[in-house]
Amino acid sequence: MPAQIEEPSSPAAGGFALFALGFRPFFLLAGLSALVLIPLWVAAWSGALAPPDHFGGPSLWHGHEMLHGYLTAVLAGFLLTAVRNWTGIQTLNGAPLAGLAMLWLAARLAPWLPLPAGLVALIDLLPAPLLALAILLPIHRKRQKNNYLFPLLLLLLAVGNLMIHLEALDITRTARAGTTLSIYTILAIIIAMGGRVIPFFIERGAPGGATTRSWPWIERLALPSVALLGAVEVADPAGPATTLFGLLTAAIHAIRLAGWWTPKLLRVSLLWVLFTGYAWIVAGLLLTALATPLGLPWLIALHGLMAGGMAVITLGMMARVAIGHTGRQMRVGPVVTIAFALINLAALSRVIAPLLAADRYTTWIHLAAGLWTLAFLLFVVVYAPILIRPRVDGRPG
Repeated sequence: MPAQIEEPSSPAAGGFALFALGFRPFFLLAGLSALVLIPLWVAAWSGALAPPDHFGGPSLWHGHEMLHGYLTAVLAGFLLTAVRNWTGIQTLNGAPLAGLAMLWLAARLAPWLPLPAGLVALIDLLPAPLLALAILLPIHRKRQKNNYLFPLLLLLLAVGNLMIHLEALDITRTARAGTTLSIYTILAIIIAMGGRVIPFFIERGAPGGATTRSWPWIERLALPSVALLGAVEVADPAGPATTLFGLLTAAIHAIRLAGWWTPKLLRVSLLWVLFTGYAWIVAGLLLTALATPLGLPWLIALHGLMAGGMAVITLGMMARVAIGHTGRQMRVGPVVTIAFALINLAALSRVIAPLLAADRYTTWIHLAAGLWTLAFLLFVVVYAPILIRPRVDGRPG
């Protein structure tokens, strides 16, 4: 296949820069974890592999690793990079960045090792608070009050993780509530970041430029609506309040998404992948609202948000950020575009197909896993050299 990403020729393209800026190691680790974790989960789900004893079964381990493994790595790479841009202050790099990345990796491996359960939990609980501290310091130094939200959300994510581990340690029965809290905390971060960057990307990246629309009342409600829905679902996941607030939240974000629409974005894969990712979030919110009254499986709504919204939007965001922060032209070739299509097809197979043909559920699960794995294989093959090598324009970062 032809080259996937156009890049100017430069002698700076050689060398090693994996720990020059946060997106580099964490996007690579996120891609590798996504590539490995889903095949491992399918093997565990089908009985061919014993999952780690710490989590008591394949489902809790799978959900935990998607949230506190893959998605937390994406957030670490994005926030460490974004905070440097917002504040003008260098965030973690070199040995401290390598240390945080290795701690994240140790947390992924620890459940498979013969370690005390308390030590496994402790190792896994450290990365989110340390990441929160790493971004809090430059934000506080610049007194950027509007950005204090992000370290606070990371601490809330750590609370959700703690709730999962407390059940794994047989202390409480809070794993489902902790999983839900983690889902909505990560969703809140994605929604907050997406509202800042997706319309900007569309306006700048659409051929000939484009104009997006926003409504102040929608923007004011976007984040609180998700927070309220998350709180309601933690308290009473199958109650009528989840249906009511789910419908309201889905409507708010559908209106927000409609304001970003322009047919021009369909011509740029780096734009349509972000737009479709946000559309999956809307679909996941709607499925969450309708799960109880329509008798839909809870896992279908959950995967609408995760396998659809969060996976699609994070793959697209990693692809774009890695290009922009390594000095390359803002475009991708056919291989990465195929990866974007595959991750959307994986979501369709995991979320929509079981609703249409439930008797083929196992087939849809295996198909979704295969499409997901292929999408991230393409991402890793294309982006690993980009993430490891210095910027092609010779600038730091």
